[in-house]
Amino acid sequence: MVIKSVNLETVCGITSTLPQNNRPEIAFAGKSNVGKSSLINGLLNRKSLARTSAQPGKTQTINFYNINDAMYLVDLPGYGYAKASQTQREQWGQMIERYLHGSKQLKTVFLLIDIRHEPSANDRQMYEWISYQGYAPIIIATKLDKINRSQVQKQIKLIRDGLLVKPGTKILPFSAQTKQGREEIWQVMDSLVLGEEEA
Repeated sequence: MVIKSVNLETVCGITSTLPQNNRPEIAFAGKSNVGKSSLINGLLNRKSLARTSAQPGKTQTINFYNINDAMYLVDLPGYGYAKASQTQREQWGQMIERYLHGSKQLKTVFLLIDIRHEPSANDRQMYEWISYQGYAPIIIATKLDKINRSQVQKQIKLIRDGLLVKPGTKILPFSAQTKQGREEIWQVMDSLVLGEEEA
């Protein structure tokens, strides 16, 4: 997709009503500080559209980015942020659940996992939860530039085994620094969005 326009159209907090969009939505979930904002900026060729922060827990709302008036990228709050209170964490969880339950246009959920580490209990829980809601998560293994090329397959296997992913699940390595993996992620998104329009 050639990106002509990008607009942060809707920001939903804990008490907000979710928008009734009439265009396809693709959501991004991931642990705090896994590189979600950097991924969205990288996909959209923007430097600071999604606010990145060295401090985890920055995204505490559901952000809807309108792309070319053709689709939405939906940035979900990061989970597993240790410094957030139990109440805050529960509210973010409820917010994500309400979105996964309530969106009529959601096509898929990308789940971001740091390629350097074995998936955490929070990651496994999120993977199972997204699957339970009826979606087949696609995994993006972030921070690809932080490991040697020779380690990539081993780390992907670690993610595959750690999440107990279903057979056929795509795992796409991505680096926000080098943009490696960007085209592959767009191919998947295009097939989900454009496939519908052509059908």
